[in-house]
Amino acid sequence: MTKILDGRVAIVTGAGRGIGRAHALELAAQGAAVVVNDFGVSLAGEGEGASPADQVVAEIEAAGGRAVANGADVADFAQAEAMVRQAVDTFGGLDVLVNNAGFVRDRMLVNTSEEEWDAVVRVHLKGHFAPLRHAGAYWRAEAKEGRQRAARVVNTSSGAGLQGSIGQTTYSAAKAGIAGMTLVAAAEMGRYGVTVNAIAPVARTRMTEGAFDTSAMPEPGDNSPVVAWLASEEAGDVTGRVIEIEGGKVTVENGWTHGPADDLGRRWRTDEVGERLRALLAQAPAPEKVYGA
Repeated sequence: MTKILDGRVAIVTGAGRGIGRAHALELAAQGAAVVVNDFGVSLAGEGEGASPADQVVAEIEAAGGRAVANGADVADFAQAEAMVRQAVDTFGGLDVLVNNAGFVRDRMLVNTSEEEWDAVVRVHLKGHFAPLRHAGAYWRAEAKEGRQRAARVVNTSSGAGLQGSIGQTTYSAAKAGIAGMTLVAAAEMGRYGVTVNAIAPVARTRMTEGAFDTSAMPEPGDNSPVVAWLASEEAGDVTGRVIEIEGGKVTVENGWTHGPADDLGRRWRTDEVGERLRALLAQAPAPEKVYGA
């Protein structure tokens, strides 16, 4: 029986636990050879010693799949490049990049330290950029050599980045940045045969358990079938989209779209802004929810 990812090579970052682990297992079950990346850190991004990536690789191999562990810090530019090279050298190419790695350091805005801001933005935002940049360079080179691949990128945003989350200013800003990066990368990389999408997963993991009541939340693996399909050649007509997944519910996010407008045809006067802007705001729906409110 042919599987949807037979013959494809994937990297999944942050794949030692939680949602990333579920992605790696599902991609392997669908036929992909998987580079299982995990830096082996705590929820707050601190070193824990041995990486759990080896255990995930063992699970994949026990089920008859192919996988290799990788311990790169995905926000380190050189290590991200080496991770891409590992996929090519080990399995003969690269077709799929699933950017998932991240951690949280929740604080109210006025209590957030510079170090906490830098650490969270680094792992989420730069940790998406660096692998994507090096994978993109590989795919561009392949296309120029006449070997264009049906390449797929699945980034990981969040409801916190799309609707906001009280107590998670840094995390929300980074996740919103990932959604923006997804749109630009999709527009730039389509010429090389690459689609770039993002998911906003909802699941009970180490990251969510400390933030809200997770008793009714879906399991990490509930997100992975959508990722597997987006990683397939079949999904070549889907790009630049952000998809929220909550158990059996899938929502296509609209993001920032133009709403009601008022064009005076001249420069506005300060004394006329209030009334006219309020009239526009009354026509524009408020966000559906604010996480943590």
